[in-house]
Amino acid sequence: MRRFAGLALLPALALAGCVAGPDYHVPEKAMAKSAAANRPFNSGAENAFAQADLPAKWWHLYEDPRLDGYVEEALRANTDLRAADANFSRASDVVRQVEAGRTVQTKVEAAAFGARVGGYTLTVPLDLSWSGLAGVTIEYPLDLAGGIKRGIEAANDQAEAAKAARDQVRVTVAAMVARSYADVCSANVTLGATRHVLDIETQTLHSVQRLFKGGRGTAFDVTRARAAADRSAAAIPEILAARQASLYELAALMGRVPGDYPRELEDCATPPTLRQPLPIGDGTALIKRRPDIREAERRLAAATADIGVETSALYPQVALAGSAGFAQALSSFFAPSSFGGYGGPLISWAFPNRKAIHARIAAAGHGADAASAQFDGTVIEALRQTETALSAYAREIDHDRALEASRGDAEKATGQANTLFRYGRTGVLEVLTAQANLAEAEATLAQSRATLIDRQINVFLALGGGWE
Repeated sequence: MRRFAGLALLPALALAGCVAGPDYHVPEKAMAKSAAANRPFNSGAENAFAQADLPAKWWHLYEDPRLDGYVEEALRANTDLRAADANFSRASDVVRQVEAGRTVQTKVEAAAFGARVGGYTLTVPLDLSWSGLAGVTIEYPLDLAGGIKRGIEAANDQAEAAKAARDQVRVTVAAMVARSYADVCSANVTLGATRHVLDIETQTLHSVQRLFKGGRGTAFDVTRARAAADRSAAAIPEILAARQASLYELAALMGRVPGDYPRELEDCATPPTLRQPLPIGDGTALIKRRPDIREAERRLAAATADIGVETSALYPQVALAGSAGFAQALSSFFAPSSFGGYGGPLISWAFPNRKAIHARIAAAGHGADAASAQFDGTVIEALRQTETALSAYAREIDHDRALEASRGDAEKATGQANTLFRYGRTGVLEVLTAQANLAEAEATLAQSRATLIDRQINVFLALGGGWE
């Protein structure tokens, strides 16, 4: 590093009078600008969807005040979100730190030292000559090559990326709260269906036991009827455990300890229900809304600014500097003759190390290429997630309707089998078979209803709502 002051490098300084590196703009060939990414969704024409933009707080579509309250509490107290807020604040602090690099820099120095000149013989006490210095240095960087400006741009872009990452956490937290809430309610629906089937099977068991005592049945019939009831009863503890796990998860999302889960939700028997088609917008709205896309785009902007930071090292770094102070023997330290100073341009230039600088510029360029690829990949992945979620939700609606018809048929067949059994026109095996089919249909339908809500929430999560 050569460091000197003077006017010999004015031609070089003239060349440096611009901002180094490329100015950022979203690449024309970026996936986010392509017609394919901005068109309506392939599954958007389904009756389950509406071509309207997603509201900022999509969970209000369920018209459930209790769910609204849980989400708002989680957005205030969730620990992951608090950490994301802190990361954004830290990134903002870095911006202020980098911005300070283009302001006046001051430094105060003071020192005292003793010296002895002449001969190898030491005397005690040492015969030292004491001197000192004290002064103030002021420096103002001119940033002719724009390295500081590009550094500030990069810091701002990174801060905006941290903010987008925070917003993505908000999206995820809102979706997870809605999912945990729905899981609790769906578990209660499944529990009710299982207990309903258990009641039917228990009644059948009692009927078979009476017949056996009256000599019209066999012990085998009783055993089979009891096994069916036991099987349904055995499913209940697992459902209760799943419900409790969802309650604990909801408490954690809301920033509470597990034992402080909302007790009022334990008996929820009606999962959140949409009374209208899902508003989904199109690819253009998705690209604007998804925080992870915004984060990837801001990281590309920061990587582009980093090229300018490295490129600025090719040019002289110029500052206006001045220093004033005292330097003299301590005995006459404050004498007028000990006071001095300097002022003028201060230039430093890493001219001999241009190979290293060019290597860093190339590395920054490759970093920007990687960020561009990640930006495109994030857009593609967002579209994939959304198309998959829309298709899965639409097909689950069809699945649910078919299961509802199947459950109705199974319930009707069970009633018919019980009637025939009471009049002695069919055996207990047919009754148990019909009841087993009803139990399976009830459980499958309850699971489909839970899956349907889960896939609704997957749609909202894929659309990126909840951060505005």
